[in-house]
Amino acid sequence: MVTLLFKEITERLKIIEFPKIDVVIGIGTGGVPAATMVAYHLDAELLVMTLNYRDEQNNPRYNEPKVLEKANWNLDGKRILLVDDVSVSGKTMEAALLQLKGLNVKTCAMKGTADYVLFPEIKDCVKWPWKP
Repeated sequence: MVTLLFKEITERLKIIEFPKIDVVIGIGTGGVPAATMVAYHLDAELLVMTLNYRDEQNNPRYNEPKVLEKANWNLDGKRILLVDDVSVSGKTMEAALLQLKGLNVKTCAMKGTADYVLFPEIKDCVKWPWKP
């Protein structure tokens, strides 16, 4: 397991060349702390999309991620960055992207696969600084 510190995440955020972003959407629950850091770094509005796929032990609860709360935002014309902590299978990110269909959305993950990945070199499990 790899342990990451807030400082390491902050330093990595400084070297990634993000486009201009108006709104950061964090995928709840795991992506919310990461999205908060990204939104602060980009000086962008922060919203949360609540989806659930895995339990606290990282085992899938359902066959597919479930949207727990439908988003009712007006995001027309906004440049959106969808953020999750980890995107390995891509299922949660795909479910979230379906909710944002037709909008200008880029994706970001701390590790895994996305348009912007902070730690692409990490393949192991991560001990995030926001998790006990």
